[in-house]
Amino acid sequence: MRYAISPIVIAAWEDVARALGWPERAVGWQTLQTRAQQDPNFRWSHPSTAYASGLLATLAEFYAGAGVQRGLTNEMVQAQQTIDFVTAVEQTVKFYGEAELAVIDRAMRGGPQTLDAFVVSEQLVAAFNMGVFGQPPARLVAIYPAEGTLWADHPLALIETAGLTANQRRTFQAFREFLTQPKSQAAVLAAGYRPADLSIPLDGADSPLTAANGIDPRQPETTLQLPAPDVVQVVQNVWALTKRKTNVILVVDTSGSMEGRKLANAQEALRTFLLQIPTGQERVGLVEFNNSVANIVELDLLDNNRAVLNATVDRLEANGNTALLDAVRTAYVRLQRQADPERINAIVAMTDGRENASSVRLRDLVAEIRQGNETLPIYIFCIAYGRDADYEILNALAEASGGQVREGSPETIRELYKILSSYF
Repeated sequence: MRYAISPIVIAAWEDVARALGWPERAVGWQTLQTRAQQDPNFRWSHPSTAYASGLLATLAEFYAGAGVQRGLTNEMVQAQQTIDFVTAVEQTVKFYGEAELAVIDRAMRGGPQTLDAFVVSEQLVAAFNMGVFGQPPARLVAIYPAEGTLWADHPLALIETAGLTANQRRTFQAFREFLTQPKSQAAVLAAGYRPADLSIPLDGADSPLTAANGIDPRQPETTLQLPAPDVVQVVQNVWALTKRKTNVILVVDTSGSMEGRKLANAQEALRTFLLQIPTGQERVGLVEFNNSVANIVELDLLDNNRAVLNATVDRLEANGNTALLDAVRTAYVRLQRQADPERINAIVAMTDGRENASSVRLRDLVAEIRQGNETLPIYIFCIAYGRDADYEILNALAEASGGQVREGSPETIRELYKILSSYF
């Protein structure tokens, strides 16, 4: 039973939306591709297909490429025309990412400087503009893709198990009746979702689905049919081949403070990251640092160096000081020398302590990053591993490169690396 739904949209800052042609012209995936090709500074993103909104957006891209709105088949997905269309769109993505709330959080904190457009559900656009997450830095607009879109469903289901009791069934039924009663469905609408009760007007006086909140309740004009499960699986597999590929270097702290449980958990997290990378066509390297840059696994296709990377991770040992800046610069210079604008270029740098051993100064490295990123953007994702991490340096590196700073602990580091792998 569904109690709330919300269409998947392209969220854009209002000035960006108008530059794309909204609201006079229909805007879709082809529009994003064209704009990104014409303007190298245009930044848009959608989550990976591991997340609902990313999968639904990707399905919509494949529908657009196939030129149909219903009945997407495996043959259509694998047709060269479809693959060419999706590949062209995907090559313009800044980077991928995680679930919608993380994207909204970054938009709230960074405003238009983070991304020009991104994929979320309509409900989050309304909630953002309503101030649910705080005072919005600017107004977002929901763009309903001209080629059609799919809907994020919010269902309530009872999982049948051998031990299910009559009381549990009654509880489920009572909760179901509660969610479908008029008062609850009105609350669903008030939160920015579209209620399952179709008798509730979306344009009523109390509805938040208004132009002021960036929403057009008359949209979407075209709803795409959710394909069969086997087709969805093929879409995910083909997307892994058509997505924008990555050059990513892992920068790993093995200073003395990493000894023991910290390092063991970080090693497991690094193995998880490598395991989550979808294809062997992604390029990955590694820079280990302590007193200085201690070890380098050169950037290469995972098909070629996965075993070397895993063996290097297994052999990591903690000792010495923290030459974080030298290690980040080593990775940055290698990516700049690669000179590969067709791929996402990124550094994932993890440290648990304060910089105390580098020869390069922070201000010089920040200046080098800003200058280098004018021609080849390299995003630095920094992991502050524990309370003693040098947040001042990590924030400076992330800000200069358009990346992020994330916090990790021995308990969360594995999940954090797993999340970051979805960006590539």
